[in-house]
Amino acid sequence: MIRTLILLLSLWIGVAQAQIISVEPEYQGRYNNLLHELRCLVCQNQTLADSGSGLADDLRLEVKRMLEEGLSDQQIFTFMSDRYGDFVLYNPPVKPRTWLLWFGPFVLLIGGLIGIRQVVRANNKTAKSNMLTEAEKKHVNAVIQDRDD
Repeated sequence: MIRTLILLLSLWIGVAQAQIISVEPEYQGRYNNLLHELRCLVCQNQTLADSGSGLADDLRLEVKRMLEEGLSDQQIFTFMSDRYGDFVLYNPPVKPRTWLLWFGPFVLLIGGLIGIRQVVRANNKTAKSNMLTEAEKKHVNAVIQDRDD
């Protein structure tokens, strides 16, 4: 009974700490879209909309403030990117600093395919080199014939 009470109390305290941010109805759609396009820097693989961290609360307040100041979505993305780096954006721009992020998987895929091709070719060459020539086949057949007789 006491354990249940402690569990419920700890859950209630966690919910009580979550910050609820009210946004003007005219900004609500943009606000939600922005929160789904920005990454929480603490949780790393959660959006600001999904994260419950204190930093995410601060960033949500910052987004709200910028919306109320009349900044465009692109200006907000630029501000966040300049301040926290491209990691804060779920869709970082293609530029020299992010080439590895954008093109690295394709380079690895192509390299893997080339490696597989080389292994298959090497196995085919080995298999062909292990095949008997016509003269060797005749010799083996003659040896088998002599043995059977």
